[in-house]
Formats: sequence, structure tokens, C-alpha cells
Amino acid sequence: MTYLMAVFMGLIQGVAEFLPISSSGHLALFQTFFGMEDVESRYMLFSVLLHFGTLLSVCVVYWRDVLEMIREFFLGLAALAGRKERQETPPAARRLVMLIVVATLPLFVMVFLKDAVDQFFSNSLMVSCALLATGCILFFSDRLAQGRKNARNATLTDALLVGCGQALAVIPGLSRSGTTISVGMLRGFDRAFAVRFSFLMSLPAVLGANILEIKDAVEVGFPMEELPMYLTGVAVSAVVGYFAIRLVKTLSDQGKFGKFAYYCWAIGLGSLIAGVVKTAVLKL
Repeated sequence: MTYLMAVFMGLIQGVAEFLPISSSGHLALFQTFFGMEDVESRYMLFSVLLHFGTLLSVCVVYWRDVLEMIREFFLGLAALAGRKERQETPPAARRLVMLIVVATLPLFVMVFLKDAVDQFFSNSLMVSCALLATGCILFFSDRLAQGRKNARNATLTDALLVGCGQALAVIPGLSRSGTTISVGMLRGFDRAFAVRFSFLMSLPAVLGANILEIKDAVEVGFPMEELPMYLTGVAVSAVVGYFAIRLVKTLSDQGKFGKFAYYCWAIGLGSLIAGVVKTAVLKL
């Protein structure tokens, strides 16, 4: 590990985690075409820390929402326990907590399909097609009618369907943010709320996934002399992630979210052609 590598990986994590271009798809293609299969296993703890860096950027951008949701979560538990008089109409922040909990449920199904999903990482054809599909999703998302739903009137069914989009996006090449924002808009979410809900619902999803990986990451271990490099990468991923979120919010508000479609189509088509050529050469 070098400082240059730490900065580069932090930059890639911060950009690809939030821009709708599929970080997992890019990782899979790098592994396939550039022989980087051992990078994630060798630096497992670093990979986990990079994800925590981007989680920090979400908390910074939406700190008011996060604090309010934590407060309403415990107030909601108190209300359920009968310690506080229940409200007929719960506050928006409490409803947002309920929506995010429901949206997270489909991910539990994907735990049982983990082995099948992992096989996609070595299939460049599948990843390329998924990137092309992401491009189509992004292209048509800007053409959806502006909705009016927000935390006060979105339904549990809306949240569940957005959660299904998040679960489907574990397939490398499908963008998590692009899919969830687009599904939310399809369900009538206001553009700003669709983006906000997508990023906030990533908190329990990414946090839970990384907690499960911490044990294996610690067992793999890392040289203590590389700790400053690890922290440098985390700082870069957090800072870059912050600006990536801001960029997505701005482009979505302007109805230019589909600009990323052309990038996904270019990468998807390019990797598809490269994969076909590689296969043909190996057969010679």
C-alpha cells in the first residue's frame, strides 16, 4: 500500500459510491480486465473503512435528518411501549424511519443469494449488460413526471418497492443510487425526496453489510505502519463522497440526472466489446 494507491482508491470509492455509475460494476470490470482479483481480499479492512468514509459523508450532508431520525426512533419506541401518548399522525421524521426500515427488508432476501450474486463479478458480459441497463434507467428517469410524495405521504408499499430496487442493485453493474432514485420517482416521489430517501436508506444497508465483513477483515489483518495510508484513503473517500452527493442533488433538481446514462452506455458497450474480443483471442 502506498499513499498514492490509498488516495486513488478513496477517490474511486467516493465518486462511484454515490454517482449513479455502479461502483460494484467498475470493480468487477477492473478485476476482469486488469488482473486486480486480489486487491479486495488483500486490503479487506481498507475496503470496509472506505465504505465507512462514504457513510460519514452521507451523515454530514443529511446531519439534520440523521439526528431527527435517531430522536424519533427512540420516541417511537417509547410510544409503542405505552410510555408516551401516541400521536394519530406521526412526525415526518418518524415516518421516514419506518419507510427506511421497510425499504431495507428486501436486502435480507439477497443474503441467501449472495453466492449466486458473487458469480456475476467474474462475468464481464453480465456486468456490461447491467451497465447498459443502468444507462436506460437513468435516461428515462429524467422523463418521468414530477411527483409530489415525500416523507409525510409516501406509503409503505412505495418504500418496499424502492427497497426491492436496492436489493436488485446488488448485481454488479446496476447502480444502487440510480435504481432507487428512479424507482422512487416512478412511484411519484418528489425529485428532491427521491434523492434524499435513496441516500438515507443507504445508511443501514451499507453499515449492516460492513459490520458483517469486519470480522473477516480483522482476521486478514493489516500492517500497522500502513494505518496512516488507510486513514488518508478514508478521508479522501469522505470528502469526495460529500461533493458527489451534492452533485447528484444538483443534477437531479435540474432534471439532468440522465446525463450519467451516456457514461454508463459507453463503459457498458466498451466492456462488452472488450469481453468479446478477449474471449475470441483466448479461443485462438
